[in-house]
Amino acid sequence: MRPQPLPLQPGQESVWDYPRPPRLEATTRHIQVICNGVAIADSTHAYRVLETSHPPVYYIPPKDIRMEYLKASPRTTFCEWKGHGVYYHVHVADKHLLDVAWYYPNPTPAFATIKDYVAFYPRPMDACYVDGKRVQPQPGKFYGGWITPDIVGPFKGEPGSWGW
Repeated sequence: MRPQPLPLQPGQESVWDYPRPPRLEATTRHIQVICNGVAIADSTHAYRVLETSHPPVYYIPPKDIRMEYLKASPRTTFCEWKGHGVYYHVHVADKHLLDVAWYYPNPTPAFATIKDYVAFYPRPMDACYVDGKRVQPQPGKFYGGWITPDIVGPFKGEPGSWGW
């Protein structure tokens, strides 16, 4: 059963207007990821993936990431839309976060543009920002969406949402 989308205010988007299958969209918004006090990612050249019921997931080009803080993980997953994902651990000084970022080394044709671009789970980071606004993590431990004041739910991952 599809939940009732929350009312929109001017300038907001509803995740219930996002498509399925998901859409890839370039963005010039300022994306930042902070870990242990270090800006490990800072970009205005990211892409966002928009999927029904999910807040956007931002994929950042490796050139805008301090890749020395990312270490290969043996973890892999499969997305029916994007293909096989590969994970990174993030190590900044004494902070060691396991499997907190991922990328697609050989994405499906529809997502070829984000080959090797990296997405980060916002929850384990000190902070993630979109245009200077601090991101709230998507509910649940599985999802990597970034919630900002301009995104309206309800969101997949909230209690009772598994049947959506």
